Amino acid sequence: MKPLLLPRTRLLLRAPPAAGPGAFRLTEKFVLLLVFSAFITLCFGAIFFLPDSSKLLSGPVAAAAVAAAAGGAGSLERIRADHERALREAKETLQKLPEEIRRDIRQDKEKLLQDARGRKEAGAPGLPQRLFRQPVGAVGQEPSDPAVRQKRDKIKEMMKHAWDNYKRYAWGLNELKPISKQGHSSNLFGNIQGATIVDALDTLYIMEMKEEFKEAKEWVEKNLDFNVNAEISVFEVNIRFVGGLLSAYYLSGEEIFRKKAVELGEKLLPAFNTPTGIPWALLNIKSGIGRNWPWASGGSSILAEFGTLHLEFVHLSHLSGNPVFAEKVMNIRKVLNRLDKPEGLYPNYLNPSSGQWGQHHVSIGGLGDSFYEYLLKAWLMTDKTDEEGKKMYYDAVQAIETHLIRKSSGGLTYIAEWKGGLLEHKMGHLTCFAGGMFALGADGAPNDRTGHHIELGAEIARTCHESYDRTSMKLGPEAFRFDGGVEAIATRQNEKYYILRPEVIETYMYMWRLTHDPKYRQWGWEAVEALEKHCRVDGGYSGIRDVYNNHESHDDVQQSFFLSETLKYLYLLFSEDDLLPFEHWVFNTEAHPLPVLHKDDGNKEDDQK
Repeated sequence: MKPLLLPRTRLLLRAPPAAGPGAFRLTEKFVLLLVFSAFITLCFGAIFFLPDSSKLLSGPVAAAAVAAAAGGAGSLERIRADHERALREAKETLQKLPEEIRRDIRQDKEKLLQDARGRKEAGAPGLPQRLFRQPVGAVGQEPSDPAVRQKRDKIKEMMKHAWDNYKRYAWGLNELKPISKQGHSSNLFGNIQGATIVDALDTLYIMEMKEEFKEAKEWVEKNLDFNVNAEISVFEVNIRFVGGLLSAYYLSGEEIFRKKAVELGEKLLPAFNTPTGIPWALLNIKSGIGRNWPWASGGSSILAEFGTLHLEFVHLSHLSGNPVFAEKVMNIRKVLNRLDKPEGLYPNYLNPSSGQWGQHHVSIGGLGDSFYEYLLKAWLMTDKTDEEGKKMYYDAVQAIETHLIRKSSGGLTYIAEWKGGLLEHKMGHLTCFAGGMFALGADGAPNDRTGHHIELGAEIARTCHESYDRTSMKLGPEAFRFDGGVEAIATRQNEKYYILRPEVIETYMYMWRLTHDPKYRQWGWEAVEALEKHCRVDGGYSGIRDVYNNHESHDDVQQSFFLSETLKYLYLLFSEDDLLPFEHWVFNTEAHPLPVLHKDDGNKEDDQK
C-alpha cells in the first residue's frame, strides 16, 4: 500500500506555481477567507445569540435613549454605560456552561412567579368580587319534638368533647391521639397542618358553636399555609381541605375561606399534567411533580381518587371565575367516555399515560366508591342540568345491579366485588354509603324505577345495620363477608377494626330524610350509645381494633372525618329537614355541604360588594 501513498505526498509538498505581482497567493486568500468568515459569524452571533435581546431593547438601553431625548447630551454617558453593561452580561452568559444557563433561567422564572404571587396577595386578591348570599338552609329550626331535641343536644356535646380535646392536646396539628393526648399527623397531608380544624369548620357552624368557629377561622387566617415542600394525596387534600374551605365560605361568607380554597386549588392543578389529563394520586405541591401509588396496578390512577374532584373543582371555577378547574374535571369524563367498560362496569385502575384500564377489579367500596357518588351529585349540583353525569350514573347503577348486587340465603342484600369476572362476596364499611346514594338518586331513576331505588337503599341500610348488630360492641367492622356459612360478619382479623367511620350513619340520615321511617333514627341512636360506651375516652374519641371483642383495644386516633362526617350526619339525622335541605345542598364525600348551582346563579356572581 505504501507505493500508492508516495506520489500523493509528493504532490502536497510541491511548491505552488509563481504568481504575478497583482495576485494573492493561495495562503493569503485562505487567511482572508478565515477573517471574513469570523466577521460574518460574529455578526450573526450578535443578532441571534445574545440572551434576552428583548430585554436589551426594552430595558435599560431603551430607557436611556428616551432619557437622552428628553434630557440632552448628558444622557449619552448613561446610554454608553448601560450598553457596555449589557454587553458584559451577554459575554458572561456566553461563557457559562449550558447547565448554568438553564439553572439561571429556572431561577428567573421562579422569581417572576413569586413576584406575581406577591403582587396578587399584596393588592387585589385576584378573585372577582361577589355579593355573598347565604344559601337556603344554612341554619335550621330547633326540632319540635323534645326527645329528638335532647338527642341532638347530646350529639352536639359529643362534638364539643372531640373539639375541646383536639384544641387542648393537638391544636394546629392534623389529628388527635386521644389516649396519648398528643398530636397525630398522617402522611396523606404532607406538611400541611390543621386537617381537623378545616374538616370541622362547617360542623361547628351548623351546630352553632360560634366561639369555636371563630377561633377556627382565626387559625385558618393566620396559620393555614400551603407553601410547603411536601408530597400530598390529591384526593384527601381535595375532599378535606378544599371541600372544607368551600363549605365554610358558603355557610359564613368569610372571604378568607374562598381565598384559601382557590389558592389550594391552584396548587393542585399540576397533578393533571399527564398525557391524558387523568391526575396523579400524589403531588409535591412545591415542585409540581406527581406520581401514583407504587402498589396501584402498574402505575395506575385510582377511580375513586380522580373521580372525586368534580364537585369541588366546579365550585372553584364558580367562585374564582377561572374555568380551568372545571375544564380539568370535565376532561376526565371525556377520557372515561372513550373507553370500553367491561360489562358496563368501571374498573378501579386507569393508567394516566396510556389512558387504558389497569387490572379489572371493580368495587363500590374502597378504590371505587365516591366516583359513583360524584356522578349523581354532579347532576344534582347543577340543578339537574348535567345530563352527561346523570346518564353515566344510571348506566353504572344498572351494571352494578346486574353484576354486583346479590342476596344472601338469609335475605340480606349486599354489593360484592368483581375481580376479572369473578365475584368476591365481601362488602366493606365504605360500601355502606351506597344505600344513601341509591335513595338520593331514586327521584331521577329511569323507567319509573324510583320505588325500586328507594327499596334498594333500604335493603343496603338493613344489611349494614346487621353488620353493626352482629358485633359485641354494636359497631361495624371494616369489612364483612357472605361466604363459608357466615353473613354480615368479618371473618379475618384485619377486617375487624372500626375507625369512627361514617358511612352507615350517612345512609341512615339519607333514608330518614327521604322516608321518615323512625327506625333510622333508632338505629342512629344505637350507634351514638355504642360510640359513647366504647370509643369515648378522657382525651376525645378513639377507634377500636376489634369490634367482636368484649374488651376495648383502642387505636389511639381521633380521625378528622369523625368531626366532619360521623357527628355531622348524626346531628342532621336528629334535625329538621330545613337544615341543609337536599334541594339546595349536596354533600361532598367528606360531608362538606356545597350549594346547588341554580340556573340563575350565574347572573348573580358579577354583583359587586
